[in-house]
Amino acid sequence: MNRLPRHIAIIMDGNGRWAKEQGQDRLFGHFHGVESVRNIVEGSAELGIEYLTLYAFSTENWDRPEYEVTGLMELLVDTIRKEVPTLNKNNIRLHVIGDMSMLPDSAKNELNEALAETATNTGLNLIMALSYSSRWEITAAIKHMAKDIENGKLHSGDIDQSTLQQYLSTSEFPDPELMIRTSGEYRISNFLLYQLAYAELYFTNTRWPDFRKENLYEAILDFQGRERRFGKTGEQIKQEATTNN
Repeated sequence: MNRLPRHIAIIMDGNGRWAKEQGQDRLFGHFHGVESVRNIVEGSAELGIEYLTLYAFSTENWDRPEYEVTGLMELLVDTIRKEVPTLNKNNIRLHVIGDMSMLPDSAKNELNEALAETATNTGLNLIMALSYSSRWEITAAIKHMAKDIENGKLHSGDIDQSTLQQYLSTSEFPDPELMIRTSGEYRISNFLLYQLAYAELYFTNTRWPDFRKENLYEAILDFQGRERRFGKTGEQIKQEATTNN
């Protein structure tokens, strides 16, 4: 328990394929994926994980069939409305990253209410990536930086890695240490490209609607079995661990 990742990020993949395997419509998979979200949020809070980021809807997902996008937005609104009391009961604070301007008004309103209602909670920080993509985020950050340079608020010579971090939508959060992707795909899909620089990547064939606390524990155990070197040698890491102990 003393080697838990502070921040876990998850690409929740496989809802559509799970539904097809059940002989059902894709929205059936998304509906059942909500139960997995509920279970993993609960499991993360129980373990004392500080930050959990879920990739719920990418900017590219807007290109999906209209009925699926509409269904997803309705599901999003309905889920948020139902889950806020549970979030408050479990001291979980909700955050959202992404291009909120693209969301329908009903979704924006529910999200803004949920953000306000959970703002004072001090437990798990649940970060929903909605209408999000990393390239969108980095482009927006650079535009913001350029505007501040034009206005004299920022000087190009002062820009370093920490400067860019301050302009990203994740500026309030530490970088993820563990990234999990379900459903057997081995790619990052435009998710937190800058923030995942040193994250441990864990891929599982389990479809998201079947992903439960036990699967989360397996991913964390795998994480704990890895040596995180950050460019150093294994000997240096061991020496530092010995010194710190």
